[in-house]
Amino acid sequence: MKKLMFFLILLVFLLLPISLQAQQTAVPQYYVPQRVYDTQAKQWIDLETLLANITKGEVVFIGEQHNDDDGHKLELAIVQGVARRRPNSIVAMEMFERDAQVSLDDYFAGRISETEFLSRSRPWANYMPDYRPIVEFARNQRWRVIGTNAPQRLARAVANNGLSIIDRFSQPDRPLIAEQIECPVDSYRERFSQTMLAMMAPAGGGENPHAANPHANPHGGTAAPDMNAINERIERFYFAQCIKDETMGESIAKLIKDKETKPFIIHINGAFHSDFGEGTMSRARRRLPNSQINNISIVPVENIDKINPDEYSKQANYLIFTLKPVETQEGN
Repeated sequence: MKKLMFFLILLVFLLLPISLQAQQTAVPQYYVPQRVYDTQAKQWIDLETLLANITKGEVVFIGEQHNDDDGHKLELAIVQGVARRRPNSIVAMEMFERDAQVSLDDYFAGRISETEFLSRSRPWANYMPDYRPIVEFARNQRWRVIGTNAPQRLARAVANNGLSIIDRFSQPDRPLIAEQIECPVDSYRERFSQTMLAMMAPAGGGENPHAANPHANPHGGTAAPDMNAINERIERFYFAQCIKDETMGESIAKLIKDKETKPFIIHINGAFHSDFGEGTMSRARRRLPNSQINNISIVPVENIDKINPDEYSKQANYLIFTLKPVETQEGN
């Protein structure tokens, strides 16, 4: 017995230096390189100051790049920080559509398993690594998670047929989008059009032999694009965008107007929907003229030590700069 104890103690001492060395050299998994800028105060701030500022209001929009891993980690950190200051909060998300709300509520109430919840709610492809931590944190806090978005199938119907199709939506479908729909011709419309034109334009550089060229002439050469047809298509896409923005804005307004609970709302969405105070954010403000609403834009950059924040100053109340992921080079 004494020999066994001796060998166990010896083993502990032999392994201890290795363990300590590993602790000293390992980079914590939770650390995310980031810098936060307050565009109103025109100064760099820390994350805790950001949290203290936004929780004085009623709504904060967090505008993300959907493929920004570090941005998703920071979203979770913001949600956790809000919990310390505003324990009565709600996480509202573009990533869930209105008709998934029953499944969300059933899962949070323990009436269905996570597997069944996921099979019903049509989560995004990156749900598990990027959004599940936020949803599970909210569930553990006994908060609600609200799906604010319009169902994709209804937005697609508008993109294909125009706004008039709304009048033909069935009674179960019509309440799944906002009651009031406005699609103004404004700076948001212009920004949307320019983005769509850039996406539709033939890519520069070498051609992809597997990609269809919409302007290709089957008899040789390249036909001039039909700009009227393209603009009509973009207009219908813009109508679908408005359906989403109006629906998300209305969803947020309904939560704020619940006078009994007076929750703090964290809305997570693609940055395009809330940058420059436009899109979903402007729709929420129209319905909540007396509410304090802030927006955060998460901006991946190549070097967080060399940033000119003035270039982004109109984008949001607060900017969080993260490092762009380094692209892996294949081959030599």
